[in-house]
Amino acid sequence: MTLRCDLGELITAMVTPMDESRAVDYESVEKVSRHLLEQQTDGIVVVGTTGESPTLEHDEEYEILHCVKATVSGQCNVIMGAGSNSTETAVKSSKKAQELGADAVLSVVPYYNKPSQQGLIEHFGAIAKSVDIPVILYNIPGRTGIDMAPSTIAFLAKEYSNIVAVKQSNANLDLVSEIRMLCPDDFAIYSGDDSLTLPMMSIGAHGVVSVASHVVGCEIKSMIHNYKSGQIYAASNMHKMLYPLFKKLFMAPNPTPVKALLSKLEVIQNYVRRPLVELDEQDRLDLVECLMDVKQKINQI
Repeated sequence: MTLRCDLGELITAMVTPMDESRAVDYESVEKVSRHLLEQQTDGIVVVGTTGESPTLEHDEEYEILHCVKATVSGQCNVIMGAGSNSTETAVKSSKKAQELGADAVLSVVPYYNKPSQQGLIEHFGAIAKSVDIPVILYNIPGRTGIDMAPSTIAFLAKEYSNIVAVKQSNANLDLVSEIRMLCPDDFAIYSGDDSLTLPMMSIGAHGVVSVASHVVGCEIKSMIHNYKSGQIYAASNMHKMLYPLFKKLFMAPNPTPVKALLSKLEVIQNYVRRPLVELDEQDRLDLVECLMDVKQKINQI
């Protein structure tokens, strides 16, 4: 299937490394970017929820985008989280992302103010008309308070050629089926939850915007490729082995657990910005043990 814009199958929602003072650690931003290339990511989302966007200043967001773009040097797509619950702010951020060379923007459903479905159409329509680069819709009702209906996604996909995909973070697979049925064939669906990647692919998803790919990117890439090449048993087996880690990475608010793992791997320091707090030592040990157990099982294949 030819997509209107193929941004890759495995996209990583990247953490924002911070130092002890909770300032952005730009040296480690470069280090994480190189690490994700080694994990075979096709794309990197900067300053999304996993990147702690609610606590970042706009100047920090733009500098992170610049830093990642310079580091990966065209080896993968760089997508900027440019959403807001203010349409005007989202438009400004999307324009700035395009100006700074982002390959696409990820735009979340407006949160807290709970617009209607017509409000969503006008919001995302304004963003799409403001830029020439691809726009990925981001539907995550658990954080925004509302659910973007499949019919709304389909309308936007048909009306705007640069609205190219949706990141769907809703465990209701019937809704994914509806999106696939209503939207053009060249419109991509991405799972927004690692544990739902394979189930969503079975009903037409293209790939995943992943958190776990910080530490098991190669394995997720293998699962995706096995499924798409018809090796269903191998894909299912990999999913089952990765599933405990997928769930464990949300034992505390994202990105707290994945940052704890990356610090154990000496990729970043283990700091998050308040109001998030770091994992306690016992939880960190449990998480590391889970990763080691998963890796051991995979290595025995």
